[in-house]
Amino acid sequence: MLINVPETVVADALRGMAAAHPELTVDVENRVVVRRDAPVAGKAALVSGGGSGHEPLHAGFVGPGMLSAACAGEVFTSPVPDQMVRAAAAVDSGAGVLFVVKNYTGDVLNFEMAAELAEEEGVRVAQVLVNDDVAVTDSLFTAGRRGTGATLFVEKIAGAAAEEGAPLDRVAAIARQVNESSRSFGVALTSVTTPAKGSPTFDLPAGEIELGVGIHGEPGRERRPMMTAREIADFAVDAVLEDLRPHGPVIALVNGMGATPLLELYGFNAEVQRVLSERGVAVARTLVGNYVTSLDMAGCSVTLCQVDEELVRLWDAPVETPALRWGR
Repeated sequence: MLINVPETVVADALRGMAAAHPELTVDVENRVVVRRDAPVAGKAALVSGGGSGHEPLHAGFVGPGMLSAACAGEVFTSPVPDQMVRAAAAVDSGAGVLFVVKNYTGDVLNFEMAAELAEEEGVRVAQVLVNDDVAVTDSLFTAGRRGTGATLFVEKIAGAAAEEGAPLDRVAAIARQVNESSRSFGVALTSVTTPAKGSPTFDLPAGEIELGVGIHGEPGRERRPMMTAREIADFAVDAVLEDLRPHGPVIALVNGMGATPLLELYGFNAEVQRVLSERGVAVARTLVGNYVTSLDMAGCSVTLCQVDEELVRLWDAPVETPALRWGR
């Protein structure tokens, strides 16, 4: 691995992020990343975070049109409440803060505690729980559905609403609408290797794939011999559509897990678009790339979000973050 020692990998990454993005304020010691112009007067703020190893989620989405701040935990480990309270205090202008929380037990408990602590300090807090993964109901890390690719949709669309000056309650309602309208399914071609372990975290023999894998390497629905991109797209998209049952257009995210090159992701996207066309699903927008990753895992995920004109408008609204930027 291209690291110094496992114990400093998160801090080292944050130091490098600070050097590359002067438009952000990076507190390396407390592991909090804040947009430099925060707090923005009259603006509801968005704060998210989670274990490191999923970059660019979440710190890569801090900036105008998206998150106000993000908290970085250890690799695959939730941030602690003190980080979240510190982030909320740094970005609150008096208009309140929305916590965007992926549905993993540690994240849920720590953000709930942070919300209580922040409110004791006079910060009004709302929360949205992202639980879009249709692969399994419970996993090693969570009760209920896991939060995965829809996190990007929630942060982008709700972030745009907040940037326009929507009040906290409206921003939270939009975030919940996006989550409820989104579903995801992931596939692993290889296992993931954490810096601390230095070897694959689960056994996936050569020539086999894990259908429905989680972003920490949690087991999915089933394991099969290697399939073609066409076959994987049929399986993954049908799993999403079976649960989502869209009755309008969708935004599609074809997401890499960290080690799959864009050549393959774009080829896979062609198959995803084919399946959607065959199933009569109109695609309003498409995003392809590595956005919600799992360190060095080879694989991909598909996230679909059913949208109306308002959600598409908010998706298209300007955004300027390290990992996502358009319209400015």
